[in-house]
Amino acid sequence: MLLAIDTSTRVVGVALYDGIQVVSEVMWVTKDYHTVELAPAVDQTLSKVDANVIDINAIAVALGPGSYTGLRIGIAVVKGLSLVGQLPVIGIPTFDILAAAQPVVDRQMVTVLRAGRGRLAAGWYRSNADEWESLEKTEVITPEQLSRQITKPTLVCGELTGDERKLLGRKRKKVVLASPARSVRRPSYLAELGWERWCLDQMHDPVTLSPIYLHYNQPIPG
Repeated sequence: MLLAIDTSTRVVGVALYDGIQVVSEVMWVTKDYHTVELAPAVDQTLSKVDANVIDINAIAVALGPGSYTGLRIGIAVVKGLSLVGQLPVIGIPTFDILAAAQPVVDRQMVTVLRAGRGRLAAGWYRSNADEWESLEKTEVITPEQLSRQITKPTLVCGELTGDERKLLGRKRKKVVLASPARSVRRPSYLAELGWERWCLDQMHDPVTLSPIYLHYNQPIPG
């Protein structure tokens, strides 16, 4: 059974996956209480299916980008569980979790996360056969600048406020907004991605595993 943990932003998620089905999943919005809420949430997720830590065979964790505090706490918990239980760890970029929930269509896609200071972290993808392929392009950008950058049909998904959805929705010929349900980072998708990479022996060294932080001094595109 694989445990998945995502603490990239204030939206936190924990899931258990056995390779056939998601056996337990919980998500919540924290007020920056990752430290006191994460460990009890892992215990509760396990207890709901009469399992405990010794039943975990691998761990998948969201690597970011995201908040410094959230990512640091999540990865610290994962490292602790891994080192104590000698468990393999699979790190997954947070944008890939959002991308996995979207149907593959013939257009580009941008996934967004809250970056603070009224900004968004944006990760760009293109469709490739039956999957989304990351363009390895991450930007810290304002919603207005994101809107200006979208000049061709683009699927937009992720953490958007009501005002941001209205702003982007004005470009009806260019922007397709994913529904709010598809814009939530479900830890079950993280679990599936982690399981696939675990089966391919694409694990990370828990000792050197590090998060992808946002850099606020990064220049904003015009």
